[in-house]
Amino acid sequence: MQRLTLSERTVAAGRETLAGRRRGLRGFLPFAGPAIIASIAYMDPGNFATNIQAGAKYNYSLLWVVLVANMVAMLFQALSAKLGIVTDISLAQACRDRFPRPVVWAMWGTSEIAAMATDLAEFLGGALGLSLLTGLALFPCLLATGVVTYALLSLGDRGFRPIELVISGFVAAIGLAYLAELFVAPPDWGGFLHGALTPALPDAEAITLSVGIIGATVMPHALYLHSSLTQNRMPAATPAERRAVLRFSNIEVVVALGLAGLVNMAMVAMAAAAFHQGHAEVAEIGAAYHTLVPLLGGGAALVFALSLLASGFSSSMVGTMAGQTIMQDFVRFRIPLWLRRMVTMAPPFVLVWLGANVTQSLVWSQVVLSLALPVPMVALVLLTGDRRVMGGFANGRFTQVAATLAAVVVLALNALLVLQIFGVALPFFR
Repeated sequence: MQRLTLSERTVAAGRETLAGRRRGLRGFLPFAGPAIIASIAYMDPGNFATNIQAGAKYNYSLLWVVLVANMVAMLFQALSAKLGIVTDISLAQACRDRFPRPVVWAMWGTSEIAAMATDLAEFLGGALGLSLLTGLALFPCLLATGVVTYALLSLGDRGFRPIELVISGFVAAIGLAYLAELFVAPPDWGGFLHGALTPALPDAEAITLSVGIIGATVMPHALYLHSSLTQNRMPAATPAERRAVLRFSNIEVVVALGLAGLVNMAMVAMAAAAFHQGHAEVAEIGAAYHTLVPLLGGGAALVFALSLLASGFSSSMVGTMAGQTIMQDFVRFRIPLWLRRMVTMAPPFVLVWLGANVTQSLVWSQVVLSLALPVPMVALVLLTGDRRVMGGFANGRFTQVAATLAAVVVLALNALLVLQIFGVALPFFR
C-alpha cells in the first residue's frame, strides 16, 4: 500500500474534522497554512524599513497606521480566502473571467509591477540580513539568497504542506525575535497605547511613510496568493462543509494576521524605544543594526539581523509564488520557477550595482505597492459582493460597506501621496 504524502494526510485529517471526528486544536490544524503563508508578507523587509523609520523619527505617533492597516489586511485577506474556498478559483482567474479584456490586461500589468516591487524588497532584505550577519558584500549575499530561496521553493513539488510548515517556522522565528527585542528595549506603554489609538500625521513626510506602511502591510501579491492557496486545498462536498472551511479560514486569518500586526507594532516600538531619543536620524536597516550594538548590546543586534534574514528568505519565497500565480492566472502564461527567480533577482542586482540606498529602495517599493493596492482591493469588493460569483456566500451588507470604506481610505491616502510627489502644497501641514 502506497504511503500518503504529508499534504494528503493533511486533507484526510481535514475531512475527519468536517465529519465531526476531530475537534479542538487537532481539528483546526489541518486548515491552518494559507493565512500563515500570507502573513509573512506582513513581516517582510519592507515592514522593517518603514517601521524603523516610523519609530525612530515619529516615536509612537504612527502606531495607529500600523493598527488600521492590519485590520484592513485581516478583512481583505479573509475575502481573498473566501473567494478561493467558495468558487475554487483564484482572484486573478476571477478577474480574467469577469472583467473586460482591456481591464484585465491593465490589471495584470499593474499587478506584475507590484509583484516586482515585492520581490525587490524581499530579496534585498534577505541579502541585507545575510550581509549584516556575515560581513560579506551585498552582491554575494544576493546570490546566496537566490540559491536558498530557490531550494526552499522546490519543496512545492511535494505538495502544499511542506512549504506551509517551513514558512510557519520562519513566522515563529520572527515573532520570537521581536518578543525578545521588547524585553531588551521595553517601550513606554503609555506612549504606545496613545500612538496606537490616537490618529495623527505630524507632517507631510509622515504621509509618505504612512502610505509606505500601508503598502508594506496590506500587500497586493498576498491578496492574489491567498485565494490561490485556498482554492481546492480542502475539498468541501456540501454548502455546510464549505461554511465550516470558511469558519476555520476566518479564525486562521485573525490569528495569523493578528500576530503579524503585533510583530509590526513591536518593530515600531523597538525603534521608538531605542532610537527616537538621541538617534532619530536612524533611517536605514544597516544603521539600525550597527546602532543597536552600543545601545543594547551585540545580542540585540544579532536577534535583529536573524529576524531580518528569516523575513527575507520566507517572504522571497512567498513573493515568487505570488508572481507565478499572477502571471499564470491572469494571462495563462507559466514560466519555469528558475526563470521567475532569475527575473526577480535582476532589479536588486541593478540597484546594488548603481549604489542605491537599500533602505530607501525598500521604503519606495512599499509606496509602489500601496499605489497598486486599490486594484485587487476593488476587485475583491466587486467579486465577493456579487451573488453571480459567490451565490449564497456573497458578502453581507456590513462586510460590503466595511470593505468599500477601507478601499476608499487607501485611495484617499494614495491621492495625498500623489499630490505630495507632484509638489502640491498640503495646507493642513503648513
